[in-house]
Amino acid sequence: MSRIPLSALIGLVLTAAFFLTAIFANLLAPYGLNETIGDVWENPFWSAEPSQYLLGTDNIGRDLLSRMIYGCQITIFLATAATIVSFTTGSILGFTAAVVGGWVDQVMSRLVDLFMSLPSLILALVILSVMQVTLPVLIIVIGLLDSTRVYRLARAVAVDIVVMDYVEAARLRGEGTKWIVLREILPNALSPLVAELGLRFIFAVLFISTLSFLGLGVQPPLADWGGMVKENKEGLVYGVSAALVPAIAIAALAISVNLVADWILNRTTSLKGGRGA
Repeated sequence: MSRIPLSALIGLVLTAAFFLTAIFANLLAPYGLNETIGDVWENPFWSAEPSQYLLGTDNIGRDLLSRMIYGCQITIFLATAATIVSFTTGSILGFTAAVVGGWVDQVMSRLVDLFMSLPSLILALVILSVMQVTLPVLIIVIGLLDSTRVYRLARAVAVDIVVMDYVEAARLRGEGTKWIVLREILPNALSPLVAELGLRFIFAVLFISTLSFLGLGVQPPLADWGGMVKENKEGLVYGVSAALVPAIAIAALAISVNLVADWILNRTTSLKGGRGA
């Protein structure tokens, strides 16, 4: 059995820590999400004059550690749900386009090209500006916008698979499109899709954080890391690090998931005799 590389091990530990924090946020947070417990921007533990609160307080005196924990829960929940939506939609449509072919493939691909030609952030801002911003709306908007990237990958992989002899044999046996997609194409397309899964999750985290920073993401009284950066950004002028803590958490989550995705891709391709061979 091959050993896990150090980079992958670090990614696994950090990713597991983030997800466990999100799952058990209600048990780990020492204070409530919107509970005011001190003065504005009290010092964290690493400052010359630390306060009694580990990460200090935010712009209205709420415990920053508690809000970081609850923000982790919201951020990861939204990113995971949006990634599921994007992969379910993009993969099914991409595989179907490759298997059916003809005008169905052409119409679907041109529509995807049209949406990909529009900047995702601007399109999301336009949609959210005319809708009530709720968690389900954010999940659907981000998931559908991101599904175009998944569609392109799924279709490209499936086009190479549908010409294989075992797919032709399945067609000659009279198997339907659903059976071919689920039993022949999907198992052989998992390697690139797994790697893309990590990248799409990272994109969702950054996208949600960007929308919240711009005011069209997670709305109060809920909190996510992007919104926390926005709330505390004025403190940077006075040397307050409250805005840097959630920014560092976003970067750490993105890097850790990327390390795990790269390791899984290298492992699956080498086992299948792909590019790792």
